[in-house]
Amino acid sequence: MLTTDQRLLIIDDDEMFCHVLSRAFTRRGFEVMTAHDADQALAVAAQFQPTMATLDLKLENSSGLKLLPDMLAAVPHCRIVVLTGYSSIATAVEAMKLGAANYLCKPADADDIIGAFEHQEGDPNIELADNPPSINRITWEHIQKVLQEHDGNISATARALGMHRRTLQRKLQKRPVKR
Repeated sequence: MLTTDQRLLIIDDDEMFCHVLSRAFTRRGFEVMTAHDADQALAVAAQFQPTMATLDLKLENSSGLKLLPDMLAAVPHCRIVVLTGYSSIATAVEAMKLGAANYLCKPADADDIIGAFEHQEGDPNIELADNPPSINRITWEHIQKVLQEHDGNISATARALGMHRRTLQRKLQKRPVKR
């Protein structure tokens, strides 16, 4: 259950998404601040001292995964939910290892995010998918894993995957493949 001290920091480079989410949470009684990049997020977090934060995985000039430990160092009591339109198993695992409270795929609304903050423990009764992921999805997941291993370096990732750098860039610009 959420507490009465509900200070939320929304960190996302999409200003319209921040505005819409901010309004939805304000209507629900939250005190809300927004930040659009890593430096702004750390500055706002230090002053605002949020109890909760949403963090976009793919910020314009940096990675939410790189910002996550810095956020937790600046505001250790803050619970952070990572949001992304580019979900992969590799980034979900890394986000949780780095201290995220939860990980959600976009589109996510305020109710989804509140549910993620409230859901503190794993559910052993969760339903398992009947169908395995497609080969395209497995490829996407593998590219994300290798990219993560090379700290986001496109050239090093392309070399590791044995593909041309421009081909990899085109693949990365596309939305993730559905299961």
